[in-house]
Formats: sequence, C-alpha cells, structure tokens
Amino acid sequence: MTTQAQISDIQRLLDTLPQVGEVLWIGLRPGHRAPIQSVELAEARIGSGLVGDRFRGRPDSKRQVTLIQAEHLAAVGSMLGREPIDPSLTRRNIIVAGINLLALKDKQFRIGDAILEMTGLCHPCSRMEENLGLGGYNAMRGHGGITAKVIEEGTIRVGDRVYAMSNE
Repeated sequence: MTTQAQISDIQRLLDTLPQVGEVLWIGLRPGHRAPIQSVELAEARIGSGLVGDRFRGRPDSKRQVTLIQAEHLAAVGSMLGREPIDPSLTRRNIIVAGINLLALKDKQFRIGDAILEMTGLCHPCSRMEENLGLGGYNAMRGHGGITAKVIEEGTIRVGDRVYAMSNE
C-alpha cells in the first residue's frame, strides 16, 4: 500500500528537473512527403506550431511541434548497426541533447524565446521503415520523442537552451 509520504516523495522527484538541454537541429516539413528542410531558426506560433511546417494552421492539434533527443538518434542507429541516424530521417522538428524529454510530462518548458507544453509521445509511423530501412519502425519504438503545443510565441534557434519552467 502506497502512503501519502511516498506519493509526496515521488511527486518531489518528478518535479525536480535540474538538467538543461540544448537545441542541436531544427527541421521543417513543408508538405506531405516533401524533403525536410534543416534551418537555423524557426518561429513558434500559438495554435499552429512552427512557421513553414506542414502542421501549421491546425489550432486544435496537440502535435504542433515534435521533439526528439539526440541521444535516441544514437540508440536507434546502434540498434540498426550503424552510426547515429540523420535527424531529418525521423521527420521531427527539433533535436535536443542533455535533457530527458519524457521528464517534461505535464510541464511547460522554455525553448529559446518560446514556451511549449508536452502533449504526448511521438510514436513512429510506417515512414520509419522506409526512411531507416528494415527494422527502422521497431528501432524507433520508445525512442520517437514527444509532441508539444505552443503556449507562448517566440523564436527557437539552434544552440538555444531547453528547460522546464520550474527551473527559471
């Protein structure tokens, strides 16, 4: 039986996120099956995500911005018997290093000038098999990153810090 004290201890641990990440790469998907465009900065807009991305203009979408950890690119590459995979192959918007994105569950986080909120997990799609080769879909399972929505507009740049709002 879990006690109230144990729940408080677990909640304290969940609320403690001192790590600060860094944006390593930004990509925009201009259209369905269009090549992803690597950019140095992107404008995050409330209700629509990143300007120039194909998901822009869907205010009810919980998948306005997608993020994945650079550390997972290495893990997926290892499972496929090769070097870390090219970020563009994942079709995610932002690659970050140094922070566990799953620790942002139920949290708002700052990334550059923008504030985002995690809305869920970003599961792999069948394109992963096409993009990564045989076994790509299964290699990405559990390593697909997160989805987020824009809470406060701003510019996101390669090199920007990524941290939970409770760390300000």
